[in-house]
Amino acid sequence: MKTIFFFAITVFCSAALVAGDVTGKVSFEGKPGAPVRLRMDADKFCAMAHKEAVLSEELVVNKNGTLKNVLIYIKEGVGGKKFDIPKTPVVFDQKGCIYMPHVLGVMAGQELQVKNSDRTLHNVHALPKVNQGFNQGQPVPGMMKKNFQKPEAPFKVKCEVHSWMGAYIGVFSHPYFAVTGDDGSFTIKGLPAGEYTVEAWHEKYGTQTLKVKVDATGKATANFSYKAG
Repeated sequence: MKTIFFFAITVFCSAALVAGDVTGKVSFEGKPGAPVRLRMDADKFCAMAHKEAVLSEELVVNKNGTLKNVLIYIKEGVGGKKFDIPKTPVVFDQKGCIYMPHVLGVMAGQELQVKNSDRTLHNVHALPKVNQGFNQGQPVPGMMKKNFQKPEAPFKVKCEVHSWMGAYIGVFSHPYFAVTGDDGSFTIKGLPAGEYTVEAWHEKYGTQTLKVKVDATGKATANFSYKAG
């Protein structure tokens, strides 16, 4: 009986190690140049929503020399495997006349909750090429629900009322994606053991790819680096 119990634990632990994480950072080399200030004078509400100057998020270099708002995802290696669509929606907000978050990923078919937290008119204009786009006004604080049915590379979302507002959405057939934050790091969790192509996407500097192998230890590292130019 003890032998069987020990064998069961061994099998369980081995199986738990099959799925692993890919972690890494996106570094930045060179001088990014002076940050661009967003001019919100055209809308009194927007201008008064911020006590300090609001800077463009097109290029955000963190204090540790890494890049924020880089979308990282598995480009190859998942195959045709089907995944459950998350029941938890992704929230895409308009607050202080900027989009939050600036870059995000969703699974195909996953609910996207588009919120307006401002007491001013916004107009959300999504510009996908594969999925069906939309161009819809939100005159008062509230929420609308959207979803995209097909995987697609990051596409732009803009506001037709406030020209400075812009964000990007990537749509995936799997849950293996992440966005770098204030320290430039990312983690893609729960990948089965195998070989993968990891891609990094940045709105200004484009894409980079790396090959990684998630082995029996369940760990892999993918570090990217962009240069000013």
